[in-house]
Amino acid sequence: MTDPIADYLTRLRNAIKARHRVVEIPSSKIKKEITRVLHEKGFIQSYKFDNSDGQGIIKIALKYNPVTKLASMIHLERVSKPGLRKYVKADELPRVLNGLGIAVISTSRGLMTDKEAREQNIGGEVICYIY
Repeated sequence: MTDPIADYLTRLRNAIKARHRVVEIPSSKIKKEITRVLHEKGFIQSYKFDNSDGQGIIKIALKYNPVTKLASMIHLERVSKPGLRKYVKADELPRVLNGLGIAVISTSRGLMTDKEAREQNIGGEVICYIY
């Protein structure tokens, strides 16, 4: 697999379109960190890491609005790709939907949202946009 993060986002996108409650994704360090950020920002209900086999699996419980039945994540977009990396300085960090969405940024201090990176005045690689 050439782009495991794109595969992660595609699995989430497909599970949301199929209205699944739980999605299982092969685990890696960066996928665990993206999952942690999504949970902190309220885009997913809960998650669990299962390391019973060699690689491990991330089980993610998706979050839906109980009234409208819409998912909390409408759009997941991969920005920095293996063929074309996208790096930004601290003063050039993107704003997703005027602050309603998040941009996941890989910095020297770990994965964080665009807002957290702006507060700490550090730039990095823009992994994806989520809203």
